[in-house]
Amino acid sequence: MLSGKYVCMTQDQAYIGRQPIMNPLQEIVAYELFFRHSAEATSAIYENSLQACNRVLVNTLNDMGTQWLLGDKLAFLNISEEMLHSELLELLPPAKTVLELEALVAPSPEVLERCRFLRRRGYRIALKDKGASLVGSALIDDADYVKIDILAYTMDEVARRFLEYQILGVTVVAEKVEHHHHYEACRQIGFHLIQGFYFAHTETFTAKVINPAFAVVLDLLNMISRDADLRDIENGFKRDAALSFKLLRYINSVGFGLSCEIQSLRHALTIIGTKQLYRWLTLLMVTAGENAAAPALMKTSITRGRLTELLGDGYFDKTGRDNLFVTGVFSMLDLMLEMPMERVLEKIDLPEAIQDALLHRQGIYGPFLQLAEACESQDSSRIIALADSLQLDPNKVNDAHVAALAWVEALGV
Repeated sequence: MLSGKYVCMTQDQAYIGRQPIMNPLQEIVAYELFFRHSAEATSAIYENSLQACNRVLVNTLNDMGTQWLLGDKLAFLNISEEMLHSELLELLPPAKTVLELEALVAPSPEVLERCRFLRRRGYRIALKDKGASLVGSALIDDADYVKIDILAYTMDEVARRFLEYQILGVTVVAEKVEHHHHYEACRQIGFHLIQGFYFAHTETFTAKVINPAFAVVLDLLNMISRDADLRDIENGFKRDAALSFKLLRYINSVGFGLSCEIQSLRHALTIIGTKQLYRWLTLLMVTAGENAAAPALMKTSITRGRLTELLGDGYFDKTGRDNLFVTGVFSMLDLMLEMPMERVLEKIDLPEAIQDALLHRQGIYGPFLQLAEACESQDSSRIIALADSLQLDPNKVNDAHVAALAWVEALGV
């Protein structure tokens, strides 16, 4: 489902489509959520499925809140194979989330392993039958739901498919039920759940997006990577009221097994923990830019920041190494924000040494940034030359690169 041409949402509004899923008594038991690029849109338009999935996550968790959008109902969320493997998915509340895999997702060993892991965490898996039976597919053993596109078959074929899946013990959903005779036929067949335009067209909900300052998010990522004191992290949040609001809404909407609403920022930070906080901030960062490649750029920028920092060990004190980290991460802001670095730096107050490195690859931090970039491009001759100029052993440089990559993977970015 998540394919085709993607149009970015506006900066100050978040849009998400919601279509009810009914039981045979026409009671709403779940909603399917869709990304929407505007309040008037009737279908989703994408260029990048991971970006679209991320936007649904952000819109639902941060800008709308699951309680307002879903109430006590389940959420069916379309998931691409790329998104399936993202740890950002685990920000969703397991008890309320059904991960609906795209029809094109193949049952590779990696996909099967990931589905089993997510089911152990409490998530449920839904598959799509859009005209090709899933009986015999390796994925069916890990499925909780199968959604049958009834327009892809005759009703006699739909009945046969229903019985095949029912025998396998999955909950069967009739999809694209557009007329009364469709509904009556599906009810007679015995479908557990029914979805389609017969009941309701997709509603588009709009919420005001309160965008946190880009620099504040990066500063908080840096604090967490440095194991800063909780008081310092709290003060970082207090610099941006929108970010504090988003965190409190996230804590209270996702469901951390809380018996009461959390209103204290300090309490929220204690509950969420640094790793989950890092993932949540990364999700905001990934979706903050309009570049379709933002997830890959974000991962590369954080890796570059960590590598630049490691390369400076022995040269700089803690403050200097922190500046190297910022230099590395900020070095891709021009790509993320799609504007020249000069304009980016007009919006962010940075030390002159960092600006010199970002603009000209010069100054005390410039050579370390150049070396990190050479490592990314695997330019051996340049790595050796730059390492020599900094009196670094090329083997140590390679070790630092591997360590930086491992560090980012461990964060689940």
